[in-house]
Amino acid sequence: MIVGIGVDIVDIPRFERSLERTPRLLERLFAPAEQHLKSHSLAARYAAKEALIKALGGSDGVHWTEIEVASEPSGRPVFALSGETDATVTGRGIAALHLSLSHDAGLATAYVIAESDGPVTGRAAASATDSPGDPA
Repeated sequence: MIVGIGVDIVDIPRFERSLERTPRLLERLFAPAEQHLKSHSLAARYAAKEALIKALGGSDGVHWTEIEVASEPSGRPVFALSGETDATVTGRGIAALHLSLSHDAGLATAYVIAESDGPVTGRAAASATDSPGDPA
């Protein structure tokens, strides 16, 4: 059952300017394995992390550097979660996360779907049961 959907878009030149102005953002936002990537890949990963937080219904228990966007041998992007973030996602009953990334024309975007095998808890449960007319 789908329990959350998140999407985010990042203006790559604006993101690059933010990194230039505040170099410590690399350490605060990205896992060590991500920090060497080119800015368009970092922007897509930033969008993925934002989209994940949206799919989860909030950032409680989620830490930026514990969300790594890795690649399967085929090139398919996947989340590699660790620490409290992994425990939070598991604790919310989420069994699978689906991620799609793209970047073109100065924009990077990410789309995340969170799935559960059974009953969900916490914010994910509220998101899964809200009707379209309910305020989020």
